[in-house]
Amino acid sequence: MTYDIMLVRVQPGLTLQKTLDHLNADFDPDADLPLLRLTQTQRNEWDRILRRVSRDIGPVESEEYLYSLTLETVGPPGRVQLDYCGDTAHIEIAYRHSGPAALEVMELAYRIARIVEDESGLTGHDFEVNQPTQTGDPVKAAARLRGVSEWAQHHLS
Repeated sequence: MTYDIMLVRVQPGLTLQKTLDHLNADFDPDADLPLLRLTQTQRNEWDRILRRVSRDIGPVESEEYLYSLTLETVGPPGRVQLDYCGDTAHIEIAYRHSGPAALEVMELAYRIARIVEDESGLTGHDFEVNQPTQTGDPVKAAARLRGVSEWAQHHLS
C-alpha cells in the first residue's frame, strides 16, 4: 500500500477530472498493460525530468521497464518513486514515515511532482488530500501520510 500522487496530461478542452474519467473509462483490469511507446517529445521530457531531479534533489536510480520509466530517490529522507508513462505519471511513497520524517518525504515528493509538471506539462494532483501539487501544501499531505503510517504500524505490525 502506498501514498500515490497522480500526474496526467490534461486533454484540450477538458478538466483534470474529465481527462481522468476518459482514461479510466478505457481501463480493463483483465487486459495486459500496454507496452511503453513514447514519442520523441515524451522521451525528451523524461530526459529533462531525470536530469533536473538528479541536479536539484540528488542521486536517483533509474530503470526502463516494458510499461514505464522509473526513478527512485536514493538516500534520506526516504524512497520516493516516480513512474512515467508519457501522458501519465505517478509518485509512490511507502506508508512507513511518521513524525518529522513524514514531512521531509512529502516535501521531496512534491518537489519531484513540480519538476515533472515544469518539464512535461503534466498536471499533478494529490487525491489523498484533494489538492493540486503545484500549489498544494506538503504539510497537509504529510499529516495524512503520518496518520496512515502510524495506524498501519499500530494495527498491522
